[in-house]
Amino acid sequence: MKQDPMSETIVTTSKLSKEYVRDEFHVVALDAVDINIQKGDFVALMGPSGSGKSTLLHLIAAMDKPSDGQIQVLGSNLRQMTDKQIAHWRNEHIGFIFQSFNLIPVLTALENVELPLKLTKLGKKERIQHAETALKLVGLGDRMGHLPKQLSGGQEQRVAIARAIVTDPDLILADEPTGNLDAASAEDVLTMLKRLNREFGKTIVLVTHDPHAAKFAETVRHLEKGQLLPLGQLPADWASTMAMRS
Repeated sequence: MKQDPMSETIVTTSKLSKEYVRDEFHVVALDAVDINIQKGDFVALMGPSGSGKSTLLHLIAAMDKPSDGQIQVLGSNLRQMTDKQIAHWRNEHIGFIFQSFNLIPVLTALENVELPLKLTKLGKKERIQHAETALKLVGLGDRMGHLPKQLSGGQEQRVAIARAIVTDPDLILADEPTGNLDAASAEDVLTMLKRLNREFGKTIVLVTHDPHAAKFAETVRHLEKGQLLPLGQLPADWASTMAMRS
C-alpha cells in the first residue's frame, strides 16, 4: 500500500517492543518505543551497544518482527503483511546500508548495484543504465568493472550506497555505515548521505555510536536499555562522556 501523498509521516510506532527468548534467557531489546519520522528527515539513532538502536532499525526495515506494539512505514502496517508482501515492499521502498558492506565478492561493482533491480520489471539494458547512474552519483563511475577486493573499504561502502539507492527508495536505513572505515572514508560516506538528504530529499535513519557521525543528521534520538529517551535527553553515562570531550 502506497503512502498517502498528503501525509508527511514516513514511520510511526506505538508501544513497539521486541523480546528475545531462548531457554531461560529473556532479553528485552526494545521496550514500548513511540517514534515518528517525517518525510525528508535525517535522524540519527544513538546509544551504547545493546541499547536497541539496531533492533529498531531492523523493525523499520521489516527485517525482524516486533513482539508487541504497532509499526507503520510508508502507510503500510508491517504486522499485517505476509513474508512475500514484505519482501516485495522492502525492495520497492527501502534502501539498506550495512556496516560490513555485504557485497557479493565474485560480482563487479556494477553487478552488485544491479542486483536489487533484478526483482523489478526493468529489462537488462534499463537495469544497467540505472546501476551506472547510481555508481556515478557516488563517485565510482570509473570503478564499475572492479570486484570488491579491488576496492578500498570506503569505495566498497560507496558501492553499497549505490546499491541502496538504485531503486530510488523512499527510505534509506544505515546501520553503523562508517564502523569499518577510516576517518577520511567515513567523512566521505557521511557527506554523501547528507547530500542524498539535502539535494535529493531522501529520508534517512542512521544508527551510530559516534557523536561525530550523528552531527550529520538533523535530529538525534538516544536509546538506553531498549527505551527511547525524550528528545534532547542524553543517557546519564553519555552526558559525562560528552562533557569530558568538550
